[in-house]
Amino acid sequence: MKASGLVVVSVAGMAALLAGCVDRANGPVLYPVGSPVNPPSIAHAMCVGEGNAAYDESMRLYKERSQISNQYDQAEGEAVSRSAARRAYTACASSEGYRAVYDQ
Repeated sequence: MKASGLVVVSVAGMAALLAGCVDRANGPVLYPVGSPVNPPSIAHAMCVGEGNAAYDESMRLYKERSQISNQYDQAEGEAVSRSAARRAYTACASSEGYRAVYDQ
């Protein structure tokens, strides 16, 4: 086996090992409502992408507004962006036919 093939195999093995270390304790549980088309894992992946985009956009807008008012609060910006991401995730899960239930 060539050295480059050995590197690819070892990197893939390390990625598989680390994939089990991902913390999903605070993630929502998706309960089907009606008859959803996509399985929960696919719906979750799509909705995480939408939530991340909403977070980035909300943070960008918060920074622009804070530049106008000269009052920037890191904690407030984080809170506003996290709530925007959660709303986007919940709306996406709902549109996919699931209800997102959080522990808290």
